[in-house]
Amino acid sequence: MKALVYHGPGKKAFEDHARPQIAAPTDAIVKITRTTICGTDLHILKGDLPSCQPGRILGHEGVGVIDSVGSGVTAFKVGDRVLISCVSACGRCEFCRKGMFSHCTTGGWILGNTIDGTQAEYVRTPHADTSLYPIPEGADEEALVMLSDILPTGFECGVLNGKVQPGATLAIVGAGPIGLAALLTAQFYSPGEIIMIDLDDNRLEIAKRFGATQTINSSNGKAVETLMSLTEGRGVDTAIEAVGIPATFELCEEIVAAGGVIANVGVHGVPVALHLERLWDRNISITTRLVDTVSTPMLLKVLKAQKIDPTLLITHRFKLADILDAYDTFANAAKTKALKVIIEA
Repeated sequence: MKALVYHGPGKKAFEDHARPQIAAPTDAIVKITRTTICGTDLHILKGDLPSCQPGRILGHEGVGVIDSVGSGVTAFKVGDRVLISCVSACGRCEFCRKGMFSHCTTGGWILGNTIDGTQAEYVRTPHADTSLYPIPEGADEEALVMLSDILPTGFECGVLNGKVQPGATLAIVGAGPIGLAALLTAQFYSPGEIIMIDLDDNRLEIAKRFGATQTINSSNGKAVETLMSLTEGRGVDTAIEAVGIPATFELCEEIVAAGGVIANVGVHGVPVALHLERLWDRNISITTRLVDTVSTPMLLKVLKAQKIDPTLLITHRFKLADILDAYDTFANAAKTKALKVIIEA
C-alpha cells in the first residue's frame, strides 16, 4: 500500500509500505476512505515529539470501512463504515475506568505516534470495539473526519477544561483549526463574549463568521492592551491557548482575569515561563489535557441534529497520492489560507 512516512525531523515521504496485519484479537484493519493532517503532525515533523520515531506512518484521524477484524472484536464486522478515534482505549484499565482514555495503559494517542497511523490506504486500529464508532446512515464523511480529533480536542481540552459558562468572557488565542473548533463548541454554553486572537486577518475574519464577537490581530504587539480595553481592564474568565508556543501561553497569563482559567490545548515542544510573580495571588487555575474523546458520542448526536457544521473548517481537498502537496498547503496556511484539508484515499 501507499503511506506517508516520517523519516526524522523535517523529513517525510509518500512511499510503498507493507499493509498492516491483525496483531491482537481486539484489532481491526480499516481501509481508509478519508483522512486529514493535524497540527500535531507538523509538531512531529519539527522534532517536538520524540515518542514518534523515524519510519512511522503519520496520521491519527479518519473514516473508513472495516477490512478485517480479530477474533475478539464483537461490535464491528467486515464492511462496516467507521469513524476512527484519534485515541485508542481498552476500556478496562485504571485510566479508562476514569474516562482518561488518553492515558490508557495499552492505548492512548498511539496512532501516528508510537504505531502506524491513518495517512495510508489501510490502518490497524487496536481495541477496535472501544476505539471506533459506527457511521450513522447518510452522515457526511468529511464532517466526521473533524470528529476524529479537532472537535473533541477543542471541546474537551479548551471548553470543558476552561469551564466556559453562560455570559462569561472567553478569549481563544490561535484561530487555527483547533482554536476554531473551540470557538464552535464554546457556543454550546452561550458565553457573553468570545474574543479571538491571531496574527492572520483571514483566520480572524473566518472566526467572526463562526461566532466570535470580537477579534484582535496580535501582530502589533498590543493584544493585551486591546483586550484589556475591551474588558474594561478586567481580563477574561477563560483563556484558551490553542497554538503551542511560549508567546501564546504567556499572552494567556497576561489576559486571564482574577478567578479565571487558562486552558492549554497547544502542543508545546519547548519550555514556557510561568509567571507566578504575577499570578500567585490571582486565584486562577491552569489546566492541561490530551483529548480523551469521551465527548465523541455526544458530538455525533449534535452533528446528526445539525446543530454544528464541522465542514466549515474544510478549505482544501486532495487525493492520497497528492498528500505531499496537502502537507505543503497545510504547513503554509498564512499563504494558502488553509484550515483543514481532506485527503481522499
